[in-house]
Amino acid sequence: MTRNKATAIGFAAVLLWSLLALFTVGSAPVPPLQLNAMCFAIATLIGFVWVARSGRMADLRKVSWRVYVFGTAGLFGYHLLYFTALRLAPPAEAGLIAYLWPLLIVLFSGLLPGEQLRPGHLIGALAAFAGAALIIARGGASFEASALPGYGAAALCALTWSSYSVLSRRLGDVPTNSVAVFCAGTALLSLIAHLAFETTVWPADALGWASVAALGLGPVGLAFYVWDIGVKRGDIQLLGVASYAAPLLSTLVLILAGVAAPSAILLIAAVLIAGGALLAARAGGTK
Repeated sequence: MTRNKATAIGFAAVLLWSLLALFTVGSAPVPPLQLNAMCFAIATLIGFVWVARSGRMADLRKVSWRVYVFGTAGLFGYHLLYFTALRLAPPAEAGLIAYLWPLLIVLFSGLLPGEQLRPGHLIGALAAFAGAALIIARGGASFEASALPGYGAAALCALTWSSYSVLSRRLGDVPTNSVAVFCAGTALLSLIAHLAFETTVWPADALGWASVAALGLGPVGLAFYVWDIGVKRGDIQLLGVASYAAPLLSTLVLILAGVAAPSAILLIAAVLIAGGALLAARAGGTK
């Protein structure tokens, strides 16, 4: 597989993730841990069918248990925080804050051995975080205290996924098939935590069930497999730049679906986040 092809495959994940917020909202009132378990069970099924059809089941036994722990922690932590954020804060605002992860990927990549953190990285970071602050403060309005836990979960979500993605780059020899085991571990942990801390609530109607199925098939399923290919074999910096389209696409989808109302604040915040992240990427040498 060529580097360009792997990058293009990785970008498919960005398109799928632009639907994550919409489907998560549609899955209400399913609690976060239960939603994690349901979606990742579907993602696990997709993965093992893929591995079995490719005749590479034996490859899974060659992967270190440490890699499986790392992958499971990344997937479980990110989605638990993401689903929680969208339950505790307005979906458009929480989604945009969570989408600071592309910027963090660029910043963390710049701190890897042989890389240098340049002024452009810092200026871009300030611009993107200004966008997040604008969302939380609503253009100078008072903070919504009830939504602060959701904003915090969204910020941690961004940190978790960016760390997972950059560290995955250093595991380039680990086959993408291992993602199926990551999904299985995440589904199991989510189920255990759900039974311990939540009350089971099933989707209220056909739309809710369809949203859960769509999450498991796309944004919480296929997306992880194609993203793994992209960050391991493609241009991770270019993927970071391409990922900056995700918050804009996600917000547009929410507005078109009638979940979020169009506003100048959301538009300005999205431009700040995307523009700041792009500036940081260019400072790192991405063209």
